[in-house]
Amino acid sequence: MQGKSIIFDPFITPNPLASAIDIQGLKPDFMLLTHGHYDHIADAVQIARNSGCKVIACWEMHEWLQRQGISNTVGMNIGGTVDLEFVKVRMMPAVHSSSFPDGSYAGQAAGFLLMSSGLNLYYSGDTDLCREMELIPDICALDAACICLGGHFTMDYNDALRCAEMIRCEYIIGMHFDTFDPIKIPHKAAQELFGNAGRKLSLPKVGEHLSI
Repeated sequence: MQGKSIIFDPFITPNPLASAIDIQGLKPDFMLLTHGHYDHIADAVQIARNSGCKVIACWEMHEWLQRQGISNTVGMNIGGTVDLEFVKVRMMPAVHSSSFPDGSYAGQAAGFLLMSSGLNLYYSGDTDLCREMELIPDICALDAACICLGGHFTMDYNDALRCAEMIRCEYIIGMHFDTFDPIKIPHKAAQELFGNAGRKLSLPKVGEHLSI
């Protein structure tokens, strides 16, 4: 998007699948955080400190980041939109719990809708299916969507297909799968399910680059 980089929910250093990635080299322009669970914010403070990127999150996470010494933050809430000039970011509902690693309240879990002149992208965050997803096509036509599909903690790949149908999106990038045993999925079966429904499902490896 116009030469800008965005990182979502960085869980890298403690992730055995991401051992080849050095967070010291990550210099995003923006960071978007969906909720406070450890596997979504483990490297957030360090990357924000190293890069000086602007961090967008719900109000409670914004306050928490401020207490960690991260001042370049934008606190918002469900339904709000932040205009970053090259893209508008709208915070969307997600059905999930949210707490910080110490158990304290981290606000409401969320997803994000990114809208620009060249690309419209939905990032579900961790969530189950919810009827609010049906409103997305009324807001914008999607080019792609990043959807959780590992099951156990979120919806599985069967419900992710239902989500794709609800949001009327043909290209889905799967996320929140394979990192832990309970969320390992059969890749071939999932991709065949989407293919039979006329949709494309990408299941990228950690560090893999995709073009939309």
